[in-house]
Amino acid sequence: MQTSTDRPADLLITGARARLAPGRFATAVAVRDGRIAAVGTEAELAGLAGAATRVVHAPGGLLLPGFQDAHIHPPFAGRNRLRLWLNDLEGRHAYLDAIAAYADAHPEEPWILGGGWAMEYFPGGTPRKEDLDAIVPDRPVFLFNRDVHGAWVNSRALEAAGIDRDTPDPADGRIERDPDGEAGGTLHEGAAYRVNDHVVPEPDSAEWQAAILEAQRYLHALGITGWQDAWVTPGTQAAYEALTADGRLTARVVGALWWERSRGLEQIAELVERRARGREVRAPGAALGSGFHPTTVKIMTDGVLENHTGALLEPYCDGCGGHSDNLGLSYVPYELLCEAVTELDAHGFQVHLHAIGDRAVRNSLDAIAAARAANGGGDQRHHIAHVQLIDLQDLPRFAELGVIVNCQAYWAQSEPQMDELTVPFIGAERAALQYPFAELLASGARLAMGSDWAVTTADPLEQIEVAVTRVDPENRDNAPFLPQQRLTLDQAVDAFTAGSAHVNHDEQAGVIEVGRRADLALLDTDLFATGAPPVADARVALTVAAGAVVYER
Repeated sequence: MQTSTDRPADLLITGARARLAPGRFATAVAVRDGRIAAVGTEAELAGLAGAATRVVHAPGGLLLPGFQDAHIHPPFAGRNRLRLWLNDLEGRHAYLDAIAAYADAHPEEPWILGGGWAMEYFPGGTPRKEDLDAIVPDRPVFLFNRDVHGAWVNSRALEAAGIDRDTPDPADGRIERDPDGEAGGTLHEGAAYRVNDHVVPEPDSAEWQAAILEAQRYLHALGITGWQDAWVTPGTQAAYEALTADGRLTARVVGALWWERSRGLEQIAELVERRARGREVRAPGAALGSGFHPTTVKIMTDGVLENHTGALLEPYCDGCGGHSDNLGLSYVPYELLCEAVTELDAHGFQVHLHAIGDRAVRNSLDAIAAARAANGGGDQRHHIAHVQLIDLQDLPRFAELGVIVNCQAYWAQSEPQMDELTVPFIGAERAALQYPFAELLASGARLAMGSDWAVTTADPLEQIEVAVTRVDPENRDNAPFLPQQRLTLDQAVDAFTAGSAHVNHDEQAGVIEVGRRADLALLDTDLFATGAPPVADARVALTVAAGAVVYER
C-alpha cells in the first residue's frame, strides 16, 4: 500500500482496477484534499472510509489517470455547439436542412455561424455558395469545415468581405473560383481566416466564456481533465482568465498563444506580455497546478494535404497518374521560422508547431535544431502536431532533438477523405509513410496525443482504439491502415495520459500515484482484462478533476 495519510478520505474508489503503470494495478484509490492520498487493495484502504467519505464501488471497471488532450480547440468547438453544429451530420442534404432550420429559428442573428461540414460530401471537397443562397439569402453565412482549413460561404458573406472576381488570392490561401473567375463559395486557409478574423463579428467575453464552459462540460464527460488549447487568441485568453479567477475552469489548461503568420518577430514582445498577464491570474486550486497557463506559442507552418496546401518535399500528384508543380504552402518562411523558434525558446516559451507535410515537418525540426544550437538544451518540451507525412531520414531526429510527437491518432485510418482526397494526390509511395507512430516510438521519440476537436472526435477511447487497430471504430471490418504502425494498448493509454501531461508540463498528474493531483477517469469496462470488448465500446462512468467529481454518468 502507498499512503500519505491515515485521515478519512474525501473519495474512495473501489472495485475497479486502477492502472498504475503497464502491468501494475491496484484495486482501491483514496483521494483527499485534491490529491491521491492512498493506493492499495480494498482491504488496505477500508480504514480510510469515514462518515463523510464518498465511496464509489465499480466492480469490473478500470480507473485511469484523467486524459489530457495535447491539441484541441475548445472555445471554437464550444461556440459551434452553442450555434450551428454540423459535425454529427452526414451529407450535403443533412447540412442544408440543419442550416435552414437554424436560420429560421434565429432571425435575430446578423450572421449564420458555425461549422463542422466534411469535405468528402462535396465534389472536390468544395461546396457551393448557391446552396446557401437558396436557404439563407438575406444574411451572410460563414461555416468552417471540420478541419478548420476552409470555409463555406454564401454570396452575402462574399459581399461583406469584398471578395469578387478581381480579388487576388492571399499568399497563404486560395479562393475557390468558377471558370469566369467568380468566387464559388469555398475559401481555403488564409482566405477563410481573413474573413473570420476581420469581417465576421468577434464574440464578446461572455460568449467565449459560455463556449469554453460548454466544451468543458462535454470534455469532462469523456474523462478529459486537462488540455492544451492550440489556438488561443486575446479574446479566448481573456475568457479563460475570467473562468480561472472565479473557479469555473475545472480543467487544467495550457494555452498556446497564436502566432500571427502575417507578422514577424515584433509580436514576441506582445506574447511575453500576454504570458505575464496570464500568470498573474490565480486559480482557487493553484496549489494543485490547476488553472490556465499561457506558456506556449502555436505556429502553423503549413496547411493540409486534402486541399494541397500541406508543404511537401516533392510535388503533389495530379490524381491521374502524373505530377503537378505544386509543393504546397509554407506559411512562415524558413528563415523566419528558425528565427522565431529560436527567440521564443530563448524567452522560455514552449513552441507547438502544426506540420502536416514532410517539408513542414523537416522545417519544424530544423527550427528546433536551430534553437538548440543557439540556446542550448532546455525543458521547453517543444512538440510537432499532426506529422502526417515524415521523410524517413527525419524520423530519428525527433528523439535526437527531444521533440515530442503530438499524435492525432484518429486520423490514421482509411476513410473517404484519406482514400479520395489524399492518397491519389501524394501517390502510393508517400501514402505508405503516413502517421508512423510505432516507428517514431521505436526510435526513442516520446508521444503525446490530442484530438484536434472539433476536427474529429474528442473521445479518447475512440482515438486509442484507432491507435491500437488503425481501423475506424464504426467500421471495424475495414482493413487496417498501415497496420505496422499500430501501438499497443499500454503505449496508447500512456500517450493520452502521462505523455500529454508531460507535454503540458504537468508533473502533478498523468499517473496514479500518491501525492499526485487527483485527476481520474473511471471507465465501466476493464480494457486490460482478458476478453475485453473493443476500446471504444467502454464508457466513462466518473471523472474527477483535482479531487472533485466533475462528471458522473
